[in-house]
Amino acid sequence: MEFTDLYINGEWKKPASGDRFDVINPATEEVLASVASADIADADAALDAAEAAMKDWAARTPRARAEVLRRAWELMTARLDEFAHLMTLENGKAGVDARGEATYAAEFFRWFAEEAVRADGMITHAPASGARIMVQHKPAGLAVLVTPWNYPAAMGTRKIAPALAAGCGVIIKPASETPLTMLALMPLLEEAGVPPGLVNVLPSRKTGSLVDHMLHDPRVRVVSFTGSTGVGQKLLKSAADQVLKPAMELGGNAPVVVFDDADMETAIEGTMLAKMRNLGEACTAANRIYVQDGIAEEFTKRLTERMSALKLGDGTDPSVDVGPLVNADTRDKVAAFVADAVEKGAKIECGGKEPQGKGFYYPPTVLSNVSEDADCVKDEIFGPVAAIQTFKEQEEVIARANDTEYGLVAYVFSEDFKRALQVCERLEYGMVGLNRGLVSDPAAPFGGVKQSGIGREGGHEGMLEFMETQYISASW
Repeated sequence: MEFTDLYINGEWKKPASGDRFDVINPATEEVLASVASADIADADAALDAAEAAMKDWAARTPRARAEVLRRAWELMTARLDEFAHLMTLENGKAGVDARGEATYAAEFFRWFAEEAVRADGMITHAPASGARIMVQHKPAGLAVLVTPWNYPAAMGTRKIAPALAAGCGVIIKPASETPLTMLALMPLLEEAGVPPGLVNVLPSRKTGSLVDHMLHDPRVRVVSFTGSTGVGQKLLKSAADQVLKPAMELGGNAPVVVFDDADMETAIEGTMLAKMRNLGEACTAANRIYVQDGIAEEFTKRLTERMSALKLGDGTDPSVDVGPLVNADTRDKVAAFVADAVEKGAKIECGGKEPQGKGFYYPPTVLSNVSEDADCVKDEIFGPVAAIQTFKEQEEVIARANDTEYGLVAYVFSEDFKRALQVCERLEYGMVGLNRGLVSDPAAPFGGVKQSGIGREGGHEGMLEFMETQYISASW
């Protein structure tokens, strides 16, 4: 691998401590690369670089910033296959998923190139005082971005692009399992015209101490994190010390609600996409599948047929549908969920048995008759297991779907549009897929409620997470 050191101030740097860590190919369990592990001194250097670079960048016109982002989209779009292959190697995802992520990741540069020129303010007349109310949006300051392993490219570009559009400098801490994709993106940003120091990448095995140090630096004003709710809670506590602006996209426990009047093919296709996109390693993945009694048998049969037909293997093989999970811990957790559900009465319709040999594989699995006290109903499965339950009445399923501390995304399938919208409005989730198994879109505000997060990514709201609103009162 070509890019394995720290990226600070537009240069590749050895870590101050000399520490490095191995990145493992989850399909073969072989070492892909030895990557630099950043320490406190490296974080300080990155903060210094970002502070210096941001002064000029924030002063540029919105159009000038937009042109750089637009060029980044063009360059990444021309290299989608390269990024897809790298993601398959370090993350394990199959080729189709990897190519899809690369395309999605690049699109954030195009979307925020368009949004960079739309940080609209306003001037109004104060009704009581007669003064003018002038409102504008300004760059918030340096941003620390902490990204997860499940989307090595998209979770980075979804944060970098709006931060740059807003005029901010950033320091990125990618997940230790998958740092290579974000490091490989840096030469592309250089070519696009991003000035040295504006974007810095600090892979590290010392995530807790490194990020905590940066969040207590007074120059940092925004922290954007995607990952588990537990880690997000810790970061929020650290952010509170400096009263930082937080953007938190945290855990999920997505319900899929399939009513008797749903179009069966639409429901199956949508459930497959919601469950198996990225092998189920997504906070948006279908976790609890509620099917109304009248169609439960047919739905289970058809979903089992589709899941059984998926080919498991190394994602570098273009014929493979399902690659390995990211590491042994993730695979073992998925296996434990299945074992627990079966012990509590679930039936394995397909899959459910780990293959022998190298790689962190787990087969596409369908469970029927899953009980309410099964662990997989309460926690994110984060793997290729479809847990099916049945329901009788609308009120019942709404209550069951909402019975969780999470509120990221839900999915509803029904041909009765009036009823479907009524259900969507009563679901306690930041996003709902109506007769769709995919909600993620750079042009839409992505995020959850309850313990699934604070703030939004994508859409117009995504750029405002990196801006502060200033009000000026004036008379003339």
